[in-house]
Amino acid sequence: MKTILSAFVTLAMLAGVAPASAQKSQPAGSIDGTVGLAQALRAGGHVILVRHGATFSNQADTDPFNLADVAKQRNLNDKGKELAKAFGQAIRAAGVPVGEVYTSQFNRAYETAVLAGFKGIETTVDLSEGGLVVTPDENNRRAKALRDMLAKAPDKGKNDILITHKPNIVDALGQDWFDVKEGEASIFKPEGGKYRLLARVQMEDWPKLAASMR
Repeated sequence: MKTILSAFVTLAMLAGVAPASAQKSQPAGSIDGTVGLAQALRAGGHVILVRHGATFSNQADTDPFNLADVAKQRNLNDKGKELAKAFGQAIRAAGVPVGEVYTSQFNRAYETAVLAGFKGIETTVDLSEGGLVVTPDENNRRAKALRDMLAKAPDKGKNDILITHKPNIVDALGQDWFDVKEGEASIFKPEGGKYRLLARVQMEDWPKLAASMR
């Protein structure tokens, strides 16, 4: 049976140290993996790292020095907007408590959080895509900042959400995330200054996770 998420794994990564080669998670063998993940998220204590939702492939960031000009950015397409809304609805339907929400300064990341219905959203340069317009040192600093955020435990009984970009995720976590899709979430458990990967979930599969708890 095709399942909606990766199996729980025992991958532990040091905060501030990018893994040279991370262990790939394997498909879960039954719906028990889905229910177990939903129950774990209900209890809180996790960081949900999300690549922004689906975008227009014929758009580009033509003025990355002026992030206020949304018209010159690659933005969410209709599918991205629809799935972002369904993502937030599923989070609430599954009873997953949300704590802090941080996003990139680019509109496609911030809008993903807004359409999901999250409150108290904070944008940060630490999650913003730098690419070729910032120095290698700054890109490395942002990668470390992301790893630090993954290693920070949320407030008790809450799950923090980070919404960023593929380059930031790959820089922070390594080439095992090179295939990360738009809208995909990687769910981590911070533990003693480290972080452990629990699962990777596609944005369209969150409603199935919520349904498993009914």
